[in-house]
Amino acid sequence: MLDLIEYSPSAQTDASVIWLHGLGADGSDFEPVVEALSLPQVRFVLPHAPYRAVTLNNGYQMRAWYDLYGLTPGSQQDEAGIRQSQAEIETLIAAEKARGIETNRIVLAGFSQGGAIALHTALRHAEPLAGALALSTYLPLKSQLADEANAANRSIPIFMAHGSFDTVITREIASASADLLRQQHYPLSWHEYPMAHSVCMEEIDDIRQFLRSVLHI
Repeated sequence: MLDLIEYSPSAQTDASVIWLHGLGADGSDFEPVVEALSLPQVRFVLPHAPYRAVTLNNGYQMRAWYDLYGLTPGSQQDEAGIRQSQAEIETLIAAEKARGIETNRIVLAGFSQGGAIALHTALRHAEPLAGALALSTYLPLKSQLADEANAANRSIPIFMAHGSFDTVITREIASASADLLRQQHYPLSWHEYPMAHSVCMEEIDDIRQFLRSVLHI
C-alpha cells in the first residue's frame, strides 16, 4: 500500500477525501489546502506517489503516478502506469471502507497528474462514490472510457477546475476532457480562475462548497 499522510481533525469523521498530488510533489503538498478547507467531519488521505523515471523530464526519477511522454493531445500515454495507480487508489478506497466509511461518502480528488488518476479511477469504480475533484488536469485514456465506465458512477458529480493562464496543461486540453464527459452525460461543473498551474483561494472556497454539497455536511 502507498505511504500516505492522514488529516483527521475530528473523532467524528464520517467521510473521506482521497487527494492525489501532482508530478514531483508528495502528499504534504495539499496539507495547507486541507487546513484552509476547515471540514472537521472529513478525513483527508494524502498518499505519496512512488518514484519512477519520467520520460518528459529526461528520465529523472521523481514521484509520479505514471510516466509522461508529452502533454499534447496526441502524446503517447503510459497505460500500464495509469492502471497500476488506479489499482493503488482502489486499495485506498477499500481501506476507507474497512474503517466504516461507505463509498458514497468518499470523494476522489487530485491536482494535475493526480487529478488525472482521480478522474480515471472514479469513473471506473464499481460502487457509487460521492464525487470527483479534478484540478488543473485532464482525462487520460479518453477513447477507452465509453467501454470501461462503470454504471455505478454514471451520475457522479464532477468538479473540474483550471487556470486560464496554465501553460503546463493548457485550458484547451482540460476543456476537451470536460466536453467529452458532458457528451457522455456526466454531471460536470467547470470552474475557471485567473491563475497558472496552481490553486487559488477562490477555488478553495468553491471546493469547500462542492464537498459540503456532495457529502451533505
